[in-house]
Amino acid sequence: MIKYLTPFLEAFFFTICIIILALPLAKKIHWGRRNTERHIHKAGVYRIGGIAMVLAFNLTILFNRDLVITPELFGFMAASIILMSMGIRDDIEEIFWKTQLSIQIATAFLIFIFGVRIYCVTNPLNGGLIDLDLGQTVLISLALVVFWIVFVINAVNWIDGVDGLSGGISLISIGTIFFLSFKPEVDQPPVAIISCIIFGAILGFLIFNFNPARIMAGTSGAMFMGLSLAILAIFSGTKIATAILVLAIPIIDFIWVIGERIRRGQSIFKPDNNHLHHKLLEIGWSQKKIASYYYTVTIIIALIALNTRIIGKSITLIASVSIMLFASLMINKRLAKIRRS
Repeated sequence: MIKYLTPFLEAFFFTICIIILALPLAKKIHWGRRNTERHIHKAGVYRIGGIAMVLAFNLTILFNRDLVITPELFGFMAASIILMSMGIRDDIEEIFWKTQLSIQIATAFLIFIFGVRIYCVTNPLNGGLIDLDLGQTVLISLALVVFWIVFVINAVNWIDGVDGLSGGISLISIGTIFFLSFKPEVDQPPVAIISCIIFGAILGFLIFNFNPARIMAGTSGAMFMGLSLAILAIFSGTKIATAILVLAIPIIDFIWVIGERIRRGQSIFKPDNNHLHHKLLEIGWSQKKIASYYYTVTIIIALIALNTRIIGKSITLIASVSIMLFASLMINKRLAKIRRS
């Protein structure tokens, strides 16, 4: 148990120390202040959470004697630094979406080169495995790795709009992967250690991010959390179905928002305030209530994901999608009435 508790505590305290040291500088230079409609924090809340989490993550791994820095883990560490660098730039002055997407794709490709592969996927119909590492199917593996990483990074990034929301969802998801790594069919102690490190880093950040927040994750933090979830899902025996379930709310919201933008003839990457958390704010929910709702649903789904096999996961996912779509339609109807009055 010590080999899991120690890295958790190290990452937790590293994150807190870095935030405490960085806050005076952030206040002095007004780091990451945004004044657009979709950003609810206008001043006094700084975008330094991502820097603290990424640095704490890498420092803790370097100091950990129970982890071997394999090419795959090194690729993960390098990717976190690359995305942090881009995120810092975006937090200072917003980067065009095409540039962000290109860097995300290049980073995912780099991770694949370092050996992070999807060797097989589970057949949702019979629970069997589909091999993706024979001959030309390695190209399918490449496409899946790049798509999966970029998809999760953006799904998490897009829910980073309410205090404690993206961090709390990511914390629950990382905790799910931690417990998943102990299951007999997975049995991945190194994944459990890495999960503890990321869990500690996110928790240290959340202490300053719960409503009312003193800091935000920023682009660098949201992308780091998304990157971590995507890669750990692959590390833990390609448990992508479990990750999709636990991230059901941000993924469904991600797809719903893209659908709405397409319907309106807008670019799917043009930022707006049509995410579920924005709509809940508009109908009068507080930030704490929104975060509590997301946490509760995610915890329930995580418990189901840890205790069901592929068929059960498929049924749960279908049910989650149906409930979320119905809820979104009801919220849209209520918003229409509010906007007309």
